[in-house]
Amino acid sequence: MKLKLNNVRLVFPVLFEAKTVNGEGKPAFSASFLLDPADPQVKALNQAIEQVAKDKWGAKADAILKQMRAQDKVALHDGDLKSNYDGFPGNLYVSARSATRPLVIDKDKSPLTEQDGKPYAGCYVNASIELWAQDNNYGKRINASLRGVQFFKDGDAFAGGGAASEDEFDDIAEGATAGDLV
Repeated sequence: MKLKLNNVRLVFPVLFEAKTVNGEGKPAFSASFLLDPADPQVKALNQAIEQVAKDKWGAKADAILKQMRAQDKVALHDGDLKSNYDGFPGNLYVSARSATRPLVIDKDKSPLTEQDGKPYAGCYVNASIELWAQDNNYGKRINASLRGVQFFKDGDAFAGGGAASEDEFDDIAEGATAGDLV
């Protein structure tokens, strides 16, 4: 089931080059998206998760979904479980991944590359995901595939921030020495 998440905060973006997690598994593109628990999109997301479960498991869906939520095997997670990361405490997050590169575009729908410097961890994006039910040797889960990300607006960058601005530097007169700048 396809869903669009609007104006969500981007964390852990791997959008331009597929990577492995801790050197294990197949390389993939991925991202997580922070949502305030009061955001109306959370209700729609939970309804979509319930529908995907019903489509897969029928009458057993409620019991299976309850067990999966207790084991954190649903794409919508409690941010307090990652309280050691900026932005997670008090929020919910959706984790999504894909073997194929997602569409990455700017506000005007023009393509973005890594060299553009956006989207970045901490900015706000619109995200296109697809929820799907897994039921195989690896267990039962409700996962999210990452389909696309659209830069929405700037936010406070996570993990080291962005580039410096010109305002952070003084105008240095020709012939100045390091001692003059202290």
